Amino acid sequence: MGKILPILLALIGVGAGIGAGVMLKPDPEAEHGEVADCAPPADEGTHTASPPAVDEHGEEVTPEYVKMNNQFVIPVLKDGKMAALVVMSISLEVTPGGKEATFQREPKLRDAFNQVLFDHANSGGFDGVFTNSNRMVVLRDSLYEVAQKVAGPVVQDILINDIVRQDIQS
Repeated sequence: MGKILPILLALIGVGAGIGAGVMLKPDPEAEHGEVADCAPPADEGTHTASPPAVDEHGEEVTPEYVKMNNQFVIPVLKDGKMAALVVMSISLEVTPGGKEATFQREPKLRDAFNQVLFDHANSGGFDGVFTNSNRMVVLRDSLYEVAQKVAGPVVQDILINDIVRQDIQS
């Protein structure tokens, strides 16, 4: 009896494992990417990334990424005095082949991004919990909107790579 019980428990465990594997196996449709979009609905006023580009064979084309050459440094003022500095790194997701055109427009993009970032700072966007998702969505949407105006539809999304705030002691 002492030798049969461990064998019996092992068989039950193997059977339960196989049963769980069969029950938890993903649907064949999910393996081919035909599942409905599970992303949460976009808030009104927020941009959504463009659908993935496809080539003439119907295959998804990987977007290109343009990292802005230098970081953005934004002063945060309080009562007319500098209270903090925010340093950000931004990249752009662009359509395939749009990298060179985006680099050519970088000075104008930097100027437009600086204006958006200064406006965000002046409206209190970098005060308190500045990484709150609502504040980040507002900032990203504003950057996306101005990037679309400057560079056109080649820009698909804005990526905030790094963001740091350094408070200044007075």
